[in-house]
Amino acid sequence: MALIVHKYGGTSMGTTERIRNVAKRVAKWVRAGHQVVVVPSAMSGETNRLLALAAELEPAERSTATRRELDALAATGEQASSALLAIALQAEGQPAISFTGWQVPVRTDSSYMKARIESIDGQRIHQELAAGRVVIVTGFQGIDEQGHITTLGRGGSDTSAVAIAAAIQADECLIYTDVDGVYTTDPRVVPNAQRLKTISFEEMLELASLGSKVLQIRSVEFAGKYRVPLRVLSSFTPWDIDLAEEARSGTLITFEEDEKMEKAVVSGIAFTRDEAKISVLGVPDTPGIAYTILGPVADANIDVDVIIQNLSKEGKTDFSFTVSRADYDRVVKVINETVLPKLGEGASLSSNTQISKVSIVGIGMKSHAGVASTMFHTLSKEGINIQMISTSEIKTSVVIDEKYVELAVRSLHTAFGLDGQSHIEVPKRNDEK
Repeated sequence: MALIVHKYGGTSMGTTERIRNVAKRVAKWVRAGHQVVVVPSAMSGETNRLLALAAELEPAERSTATRRELDALAATGEQASSALLAIALQAEGQPAISFTGWQVPVRTDSSYMKARIESIDGQRIHQELAAGRVVIVTGFQGIDEQGHITTLGRGGSDTSAVAIAAAIQADECLIYTDVDGVYTTDPRVVPNAQRLKTISFEEMLELASLGSKVLQIRSVEFAGKYRVPLRVLSSFTPWDIDLAEEARSGTLITFEEDEKMEKAVVSGIAFTRDEAKISVLGVPDTPGIAYTILGPVADANIDVDVIIQNLSKEGKTDFSFTVSRADYDRVVKVINETVLPKLGEGASLSSNTQISKVSIVGIGMKSHAGVASTMFHTLSKEGINIQMISTSEIKTSVVIDEKYVELAVRSLHTAFGLDGQSHIEVPKRNDEK
């Protein structure tokens, strides 16, 4: 008997019929002798609906009090789906009980709308499991030291599931979603993208941070820190699929770097379209100039990605960095109002909101030379100019014009042999199963 955490996304919980299928699937695992904890998201679209209602009422500038109430409001979406799933399980003859995050409790800091988990008390969960019940815990939410409801930000249910799995020392955390695993790249861009049978946590963390939408990056960080085995699989397979087959399906995110994984120089290609490049031109090439520019940006709670400082010419240099396009207006305001006045005459701002970032990721890059040059040569053959480059031990990222992103991804996918490798499994269509 194993202790398993199931996490179901909003699409998987999107209708009462889908909730009923989730209940049947969970009950199947329990009948096989496993203890199961379920962490569901709100029903698809529900969080957006609730926040849209608030947007009709709230002031233009959100106060701390308003953010508190937004968390109290948004948390009700998961509360509803958890209660509905408990009802569906009981209708299947399976004892079940639902808990909100604060009933467990899941303790967080007080950063409303983006709280971070500080601790989870697993005692109450274990008591209910010992009584033969399925325990359902609302994802995405917790309670701070003052007793206020908090939420973890978009995608926070993944993080909740992994954190709960760590707290109760679960044998595995299964992330059920609307895709059947982690692919070499987005199948909507490359139709013959392949599903990976396994991927390392290190690779998954890079892919999540570079634009892959399968798992929320904080959940991968949590899994790596507490060594929680993760598997990504589809909730749209028939609920009565053979349990052994289901347990082996999807993509296993593992700590092991086996021989097959070493043979894959590049395991996946990630990309983001919502990037913007900021260039501060003609700045003094002196110690501390990077902090002078990026310090105020960090103080505004804006994340910076790729950074380049050009060679000095006559004591002046150009400093460029990328940010999320959603932060573009705020960055420009900070640079114009706070940074440029400190840099003296001649410094100016240049920007470009029509860029994208494309990244190749693979454990095999540690032990293979020439990977970056293959990437650059492939893009060159397609006439794609590289504006910025960023590297780590297992990834290389380039910033290019947004209009070339799909061409770049397709070309690189082919260049690195990802159209069909021996260590991956070609997914079958639903009508072939």
